[in-house]
Amino acid sequence: MTVLDIARSARLASVRLQSVTDQQKNEALLRIKQVLSERRQEIFEANEQDKKMAEDLVKSGNLSSSLFKRLDVCQGDKFDTILSGVSDIVTLPDPTKKITLATQLDDGLELYRVTVPVGVLLTIFEARPEVVVNISCLALKSGNAVILKGGKEATHTNAALARVIQDALASLPASNGIPKEAVQIVETREDIGALLDLDRYIDLVVPRGSNSLVKHIQNNTRIPVLGHADGICSVYIDKEADIKKAEKIVVDSKTNYTAACNSAETLLVNESLLKSGEFTSVAIALLKAGVTLKCEDNVYQFLHQSVPKELASKVEKSVPEDFETEFLDLIMAVKTVADVDGAVVHINEHGSKHTDAIVTENKDTAEYFMTRVDAAGCYWNASTRFADGFRYGFGAEVGVSTNKTHARGPVGLEGLVIYKYKLFGNGQGAADFGAGKKQFQHSTIPASQYKL
Repeated sequence: MTVLDIARSARLASVRLQSVTDQQKNEALLRIKQVLSERRQEIFEANEQDKKMAEDLVKSGNLSSSLFKRLDVCQGDKFDTILSGVSDIVTLPDPTKKITLATQLDDGLELYRVTVPVGVLLTIFEARPEVVVNISCLALKSGNAVILKGGKEATHTNAALARVIQDALASLPASNGIPKEAVQIVETREDIGALLDLDRYIDLVVPRGSNSLVKHIQNNTRIPVLGHADGICSVYIDKEADIKKAEKIVVDSKTNYTAACNSAETLLVNESLLKSGEFTSVAIALLKAGVTLKCEDNVYQFLHQSVPKELASKVEKSVPEDFETEFLDLIMAVKTVADVDGAVVHINEHGSKHTDAIVTENKDTAEYFMTRVDAAGCYWNASTRFADGFRYGFGAEVGVSTNKTHARGPVGLEGLVIYKYKLFGNGQGAADFGAGKKQFQHSTIPASQYKL
């Protein structure tokens, strides 16, 4: 099949999915889990092929060791975790067919706003073969068709997983209504460019990978993109911070998982904490955790005078670019600000609108920060690492979006639905209403009287 054929068949599948019930979706998901389990060995063999090829890429410097680790689906309980993830999605409520507005315009003229699937998703991702299962199941649960494009380092594993999912869908009874074309995969890099041009058939792109991948997609398509390019998260320690809380929050935000997009990259410190010396313990906590601090000159001078000599080697001078860098490593850029307003100005100028936190005991200061900072997540006395769909209780995460339309922040199933308006009439025309004619009622319809 050509890329165009794949996109067309996905569109047709998405139309059929519009009328599928939650029971039918769950039947399909449980069948996918069953067939994945039954064909585990086939998937492991494909994964071993990819790992052998990836080892050579790591040795030649063409693949990072962190990406190599993400490639493995055989290790430990990784595959069982993938299977349990399918079960978790089954238990999630159906995000479609929810009435979010019901208005009676006139007698016998009722307007409803109802959640519906987006349509056709295109997911482009690097490493992490489990994304094939995760996104496919999230797409099906929300009534969407999906086209998958994974990285070349996981070609065999991705193909095996997609094949198993398609076979599971093909084995469903005819009464189920979900076609196997609801999940499809493409394998060549050239396919990406062709797919990004098919805005007639594809409704939403969901990239999962590096900022260079996301930026390339954002710059090369007319299709809406749900995602974020950078995760430059900041923590501001206010003059009224509880320093013990600050130590824990900052260290967790930076070191809990440095490769994550919600890991803090910038530390903003109220300048009074240098004068009082209170910042020293925060800096020492970070340095003992192995973090290199790239500091503006006043912070650099202060720390070289206040931290133990054996730790001072990890205190370096910063350059302006450090405050716009997603390190994804045990590195943090540090500077002082005069007050909370200075922190807000810095974050809005240099941040990526992902997640930013303030540490303070002053409620008014916290509310000022959380109101003024332009980010998908604004936290008070909590680690930036909480920016995650699972931790938010969404059950699963499609991705993280810094967009200001449709979905923002960690995105669960609700990010894969939009809405349509349904109007139930009885022969009315717009000309029936106006000055000297009938007037609109615009009254709320009680849930007990819904026609849907």
